[in-house]
Amino acid sequence: MSHIVVIGAGQAGSSLVAKLRKDGFDGEITLIGAEPNLPYQRPPLSKGYLLGEMALERLFLRPESFYADNNITLKLGQPVTAIDAATKTVTLADEVISYDHLALTTGSDPRRLPASIGGDLDGVFVVRGLADVDAMAPMVTEGARTLIVGGGYIGLEAAAVCAKRGVQVTLVEMADRILQRVAAPETSDYFRTLHGGHGVDIREGVGLDRLVGENGKVTGAVLTDGSEVTVDFVVVGVGIAPATHLAEMAGVTLNNGIETNAQGGTSDPAIWAAGDCASFPYQGGRIRLESVPNAIDQAELVAQSIMGAGKEYVAKPWFWSDQYDVKLQIAGLNTGYTHVVTRPGEGQSVSYWYFKDAQLLAVDAMNDPRAYMVGKRLIDMGKTCDAQAVADPETELKSLLKA
Repeated sequence: MSHIVVIGAGQAGSSLVAKLRKDGFDGEITLIGAEPNLPYQRPPLSKGYLLGEMALERLFLRPESFYADNNITLKLGQPVTAIDAATKTVTLADEVISYDHLALTTGSDPRRLPASIGGDLDGVFVVRGLADVDAMAPMVTEGARTLIVGGGYIGLEAAAVCAKRGVQVTLVEMADRILQRVAAPETSDYFRTLHGGHGVDIREGVGLDRLVGENGKVTGAVLTDGSEVTVDFVVVGVGIAPATHLAEMAGVTLNNGIETNAQGGTSDPAIWAAGDCASFPYQGGRIRLESVPNAIDQAELVAQSIMGAGKEYVAKPWFWSDQYDVKLQIAGLNTGYTHVVTRPGEGQSVSYWYFKDAQLLAVDAMNDPRAYMVGKRLIDMGKTCDAQAVADPETELKSLLKA
């Protein structure tokens, strides 16, 4: 009987094993996770869960009974210590497991501040796992002071939650503007204004020089412009890196993550990869997507590939971010855009449409689900639309689909 072992019990891993059973795989399945919890959603960690608005049980992707009912062996709180591709074995602390197929859904690791600048002080947090947020939550109280390092979506979401809880928030971004790596100046301007209206002190073009502390706990920060900030805790949101140490151990090819082909296979025919950790062919190049939709879709395709479906993964990138009462929905990838068109929506809603010459690439929609859905449909179909029509608020959005 064939045995499929999946390492990484997150969104991708849980989706992969569920798809295997749904599509009729009747062999042995083992899902291994380093964390002790059932596979859970990560996006709500820095939002509803940290705010205390979402119970732990609501984070779980599937109840424990699902895995038992589907004869899926869970090994949680058991980090993998070795992979031997030659013998097709995975080693845990006190067990060696043989596999016929191995899927790596190891996700990504947050980049942390080096100890040399105070990154190891108590009160310095990243927002990645349940344990991180559980440790941070008692600090997020009215009147507390925090420094958030990094003006990407993780940093801004953390800033929103802290501000809503009455924390005094200072956010520093080394680049010229927040969201510079991922969004147009228009989107940066929107969120700068939004956060400023909630009392967040955003400092752009300013980085962290070092953290200072007393008795091993962080008490302040010295910034690159020489200013100093007094803090009770620090949130680090300076990006993530694909978790590839196990893939390296297994000897598979790495290329901005674990290199896979269009079916999710690696350089080892018995090893597969999906989710944040995997890079894959896309429009003549290669990309790696850090998103829940990609983790699910790619993992389900890998499950089908293991069973011999022979399909190729066609990514349809989309993302979202919740900050205060604003829901940002992003369709497509804006890489290489030449200009941005603004479309006012109803009330405070607005959308920014990215074009490369005449071709629509992506849409950022703030509290405008209709603009998002129309943009997403156009992008998924490989179509474009007239920029002037987009900018005209009199243009009916649905008419763009008929052009």
